[in-house]
Order: sequence, then structure tokens, then C-alpha cells
Amino acid sequence: MIETRRLTVDGIATSVLVGGSPRPGTADEAVVFVHGNPDCGSDWMPLMTRVAPLAAVVAPDLPGFGAADARPDRDYTIYSYARFLDGVIRQLGLHRVHLIAHDFGGPFAAAWAADHPDQVASITFVNTGVLLDYRWHRMARVWRTPVLGEVSMRAITPGVATRMLARENPGLSARWVDTIVAHLMPEKTRRAVLRLYRATRPGDMEQLAVRLHQHDFDGLVVFGDADAYIPAELAHRQVAVFPRADIRILRGLGHWCWLENTDAVADQILPFLRERVGATAAS
Repeated sequence: MIETRRLTVDGIATSVLVGGSPRPGTADEAVVFVHGNPDCGSDWMPLMTRVAPLAAVVAPDLPGFGAADARPDRDYTIYSYARFLDGVIRQLGLHRVHLIAHDFGGPFAAAWAADHPDQVASITFVNTGVLLDYRWHRMARVWRTPVLGEVSMRAITPGVATRMLARENPGLSARWVDTIVAHLMPEKTRRAVLRLYRATRPGDMEQLAVRLHQHDFDGLVVFGDADAYIPAELAHRQVAVFPRADIRILRGLGHWCWLENTDAVADQILPFLRERVGATAAS
């Protein structure tokens, strides 16, 4: 069973999905799902339910998104998200973490891993990663531009967002398009998106790459090659950061590939986790 808990981290209240079936001797180990923009933890449910029979699962809403408060200090850097994620992990008593991240959740998870290498059991990127030499997609460039970004956010009505998202993600069902559009409507989320995009610099990725490479983490990259926002070539660049990373390209799937075809994504991730969950505890 997966339940919702309310936690407060550094004065910021949030909801966290928690559940799954920990193996004997793995009470402090979990698969932690890290969402991106404009998502929330519950978007992971189709995949979480597949992983839950193998391990404990955790999926928090991050500041400014879903049921999480906005940050009162307005610090929306990838590093502030990593610190918040650490607060969730600490409150849940986790010491061994398998990260699964998507979109901006990739940099959030990578920043946390760089600061806590001894706790990282594995890293799985789903249409994300450490985005080296990445060129922002069209809307990201708009959001990064002062004034223009604010004007564009005010212009994004549910109808406009629905048409745009459906056009760019033809594999998403109407239900998921509506769900993702609804995530972007709250004012706190729009402000968080603008500040997050503007606070993120190319140098952040380069610094993370240097720090992460030295640890040679066990990694898996699952990438739908029809992503309208992050090109699939970014998947192959992850070996520069994670030399042992296994790259899996899913033909015809888009940015939210696990929502388009949960079976195809689960077929890549479940065997990877099955070999690793509890491995250290059992050895």
C-alpha cells in the first residue's frame, strides 16, 4: 500500500507518498522518486506501484509544486531542492537510496548525490540527467527572460496549455495532459518555475559532472527519443558523468515516457533495481 504523509522540512510543509515492501534487513533503504517541472510526486504512481513489491518507495512533492509550500526565501536553485530532498530522506530515516528522477528532478537528484555519495545505492534517470551542453527548449528560454517570462505565464490558460502540451506530447493520454496542465496553474508553481529556470546555470551541470564522475555511481538512463524538450543525445552524454551507466533508448516515447507506456519503462527499471535493492545488506 502507498499512503500520503505530511512532513515539514525547514519550515516547508509537503506531502510525501510512502509505501512498498522493504526486503528483510533493508528498513533504511528505499527507492526515492524525484519529480521535475511542473509535476508532483503522485505522477510517479504508475511506476511506483510496479516498484513497490520490490522495495520501499518514496515520492515527495518538492517546494512550489503539488501540495508543497512555496519557499519563503525564494531560493529555487537546484541546490536548495537537493537540501529539501535531503530533509525528506533524513526524516524518513533512510541511509541507502536508489534515486529515480525525471526532468529537473535529474539535477536535483544529482546535486543530492554529489553531497551524499555514501548513501547512493543507484541512480536512474528518466528523460533527464546531468544536462551537459544542453540548449534550453523554447518555453524554457522564454521563462528565463525577465518580464517576457511573467507575461507568458499570465497568458498560459488551461486551454492554451492543454493544446500546447498535447501537440508536443502526442503519446500522452488526455487524462495525463489535463493532470500536468493542472499542475502549472497555481500561482506558487508559476513563480517557482520562473525562479528555478533563471537560477540554473550551465556551470551548475559542469560542477556536478566533475563531482559525480569521481564516484562512478551505478546508473541507468531510460530515455524516450521523441522528447520535445530534452533531446535523446543527452542520454548518451551521461556516460561522461557515470561511466558505468546503462543507456536504454525507447523509440517513439516522449518526455513523460512512463506515463505513455508504463510497461516499456518498467521493463527497463525493474530488472535493474531487482539486482541492487538489498545487495549491500545481504553481502
